[in-house]
Amino acid sequence: MAHGNAPVSPDSQTLSVIRYCAYAAIAVLVWAALYTHCHEAAQWITYGLLGLSQESAIGKATQFFLYDTPKILLLLLLMVYCISWLRADLRAERVRDYLAGKGRFLGYGLGALFGAITPFCSCSSIPLFLGFTMARIPLGITMAFLITSPLINEVAVILLWGLLGWKFTVLYVAVGLLSGVLGGMILDAVHAERWLQPFVREAASHGVVESPDCALPRMGLRERHDFAAQEMCTIFRRVWLWVIVGVGLGALLHGYVPQTWFADSMGSGNWWSVPASVAIGIPLYANITGIVPVMESLLLKGLPVGTTLAFCMSTVAASLPEVIMLKQVMRVQLLAVFLCSLLLLFTLIGWFFNAITL
Repeated sequence: MAHGNAPVSPDSQTLSVIRYCAYAAIAVLVWAALYTHCHEAAQWITYGLLGLSQESAIGKATQFFLYDTPKILLLLLLMVYCISWLRADLRAERVRDYLAGKGRFLGYGLGALFGAITPFCSCSSIPLFLGFTMARIPLGITMAFLITSPLINEVAVILLWGLLGWKFTVLYVAVGLLSGVLGGMILDAVHAERWLQPFVREAASHGVVESPDCALPRMGLRERHDFAAQEMCTIFRRVWLWVIVGVGLGALLHGYVPQTWFADSMGSGNWWSVPASVAIGIPLYANITGIVPVMESLLLKGLPVGTTLAFCMSTVAASLPEVIMLKQVMRVQLLAVFLCSLLLLFTLIGWFFNAITL
């Protein structure tokens, strides 16, 4: 230990660093192997071991569940550990004050931009949301990331460009970034951080020294690892069951709700079709890569651009499984404001683009 104990010799310190790096490298390799083979393992178990049909609803639901559950849990473990390790002796107030000093609007833009370049779905973004909150990043900036991250990624941009052209792609990216910025601004305007769950607020303030004159002792590798491992285990124990429940519900929706129903039932040209499409889309669970072909089919069936955008963005920006998981870190008031903000933003976006394309 570095606090109050006898000095550690340079040779012992070097050996400790080498040992830690070796264990970390092995852990990362194991994690990467597990993460990169989630899809193949889910396919083999579902269609090979269990013998389910790839065209059946139960087969699609089972494969979805077996793929998404370990993927999200692995992301949760890695992200919470890494961010906790980095913030172990970080003066959180300085980070917060720096962001505030640079202007919140810049922070919203940076949060939304970071969300756009990280390839996570709505549920996979939650580990990073936890890490940002624990690091005392303002909630509005964190929510800008949470909104934008599932909406935009590089795979989606390539697919959109190939299927729908560069104009629609640029339009979609711009609207996605704007949604994140405006969503963050709304949540900060109502001081939504007061509605985080108590354990999240406690985790965010853990180890924070309020007095600017009190210097924190610098942690060694052992102390950083112990701190990060404890934070990781605490968060994991609180949310793992809800991850499984949430993905299970998402799997049922994925397997048993036909996508063609939406194209056939939504209608076009009516003012109510936009808020209705958003209300239908929010509880569903899809990622942007999977929703791109749906966008194309909806547009080909004559659904207006604004209604299509509103439905597809609401489907990937929020979902019933995500709400169940977020309930563990947010109180009902914050969840309600978050979902109502998305409903309002996507409805306004849909109406706007329907108006200008008539």
